[in-house]
Amino acid sequence: MTTLQHLPKSQAALINYLKSRGAQSIKILAAALELTTMGVRQHLSQLEEQGYVQQAQRNRQTRGRPVTLWKLSRQGHELFADRHAQLAMTLLQETRKSFGDSALNSLIQSDSQSTLARYRALLPAAASDLKKTLEGLCEQRTIEGFMAELRFTPSGWLLIENHCPLYAAASQCRALCDTELTLFRALLEPHAQVQRADHVLAGARRCAYKITPAANATRN
Repeated sequence: MTTLQHLPKSQAALINYLKSRGAQSIKILAAALELTTMGVRQHLSQLEEQGYVQQAQRNRQTRGRPVTLWKLSRQGHELFADRHAQLAMTLLQETRKSFGDSALNSLIQSDSQSTLARYRALLPAAASDLKKTLEGLCEQRTIEGFMAELRFTPSGWLLIENHCPLYAAASQCRALCDTELTLFRALLEPHAQVQRADHVLAGARRCAYKITPAANATRN
């Protein structure tokens, strides 16, 4: 099975950038990765032949010709697939078959509570510095395979997860996604409100959470 490690360095960088930024033009890719536009074209052509990238809808501009954008194909996204995905799906299916939905939901809730306790032990307290809490959460989620990033916005922050290692399991058990939102809310309350802004299961290319600090929260 091909992984990013099997691809040439520049092609792996292109794949990573498209994964975290979505559809991009050749010009933007060249500038971001410090490559020539010709070099980017060649890499994209090779990646397209392998089935990892494809052209997106053209980006209409007010002037000039429409710009062709490139994005990852389904096969390209699968380069990031979690190696434990099939095992997770099997465990979910067997638990549901043997013990029913109630037992499965109880198991998911129990795991969520364990994760919450672990995060509280690892991360700075939101009461003292919300920004540091979010930076620590972002780092931890990345370690866990979510390719997370934190962006500052006029109203707070946006916690973005560019990859979902639980996607295969979550597509079969929506409760996994529901408990993730509940987890973030429990971790940050009452110092911030958390809303889901993008959702992979709803067709978005990523999951994202809008985090708005309470009036008395620290935003250093």
